[in-house]
Order: sequence, then C-alpha cells, then structure tokens
Amino acid sequence: MTENQKADHPGRELITFRVGEGEFGLDVMSVREIRGWTPATPVPGSPPFVRGVINLRGQVLPILDLAARLGLPPADPGARHVTIVTRIGGQTIGLLVDAVSDILSVAEEAVQPTPEAASEGVRALVRGLLALEGRMVGIVALDRLLPKVAEAA
Repeated sequence: MTENQKADHPGRELITFRVGEGEFGLDVMSVREIRGWTPATPVPGSPPFVRGVINLRGQVLPILDLAARLGLPPADPGARHVTIVTRIGGQTIGLLVDAVSDILSVAEEAVQPTPEAASEGVRALVRGLLALEGRMVGIVALDRLLPKVAEAA
C-alpha cells in the first residue's frame, strides 16, 4: 500500500489475541504468520520475558512471552498457545500468546489513549485502547517490546 493509499484508507486492520485475562491487538500488516507453540531453547542471561529461541526454517527466532513482558504472570505454554511471528524494526520475533481471537477493521479515531491509571510499564507497551461491544482491546506498541540495546562503540 502506498502512502497515498494509506491516507485514503480510513482505518486499519488489527489481529486480536488473548494474554491472560486481557485482549490485545496488533496491526495485521506486522504479522508474518501464526504458528502453534513450539518449546524454545533458553538463552542464558536474557531478560525474564524472553522464553528463548526456536529454529524457524533455518532462522533463529527469539520468542517473547508477551504476558511476562506486560508485567503479568508468565505463560505456562501448552497445546492451545500460539506464537505470532512478527517484525519489529529490522528483526523478526515470535510473541507467545494464549490464543488468537479475531481480525478487526478499526477507525483510527476509535483508539483511545491508555489511561493514566495504568502502570508506567503498561502505558509504555500499550499504545491505546479500543472499546468494542463490552470488550477492551489494548493496542500493543510493537516498537517498544524489545528493550533498547546500547550501540557498540
């Protein structure tokens, strides 16, 4: 889609998914694929929300436990859990979530700011909220999920 087409497009599509008791969404254009849970190989010294890495068709794919990243209890992955393979900046990563729910078409003006009452950590990772039919969907800020790494000198 060109920049002009984006300007003419009144909203965007979100893929929604469950993490613990919450429902969250990502821009569908950032999702590469959705796959069943595959146990990850732990990486020593990585942050607690990094489950490890898997081999995805010859590519080493880091897996982030989105529950742990959002400050919730870490997931205990089973057969119903899925990995959403997405692109953040120049890196492909997998997000461990409980289940994928839906694809929604959303008008930009429907997204409300994350309330000040939310913790600073959640406000940093959730770009906004969408109120739909008695549900609240948090829009995940993909670009903020990975911690900043100091550049090598």
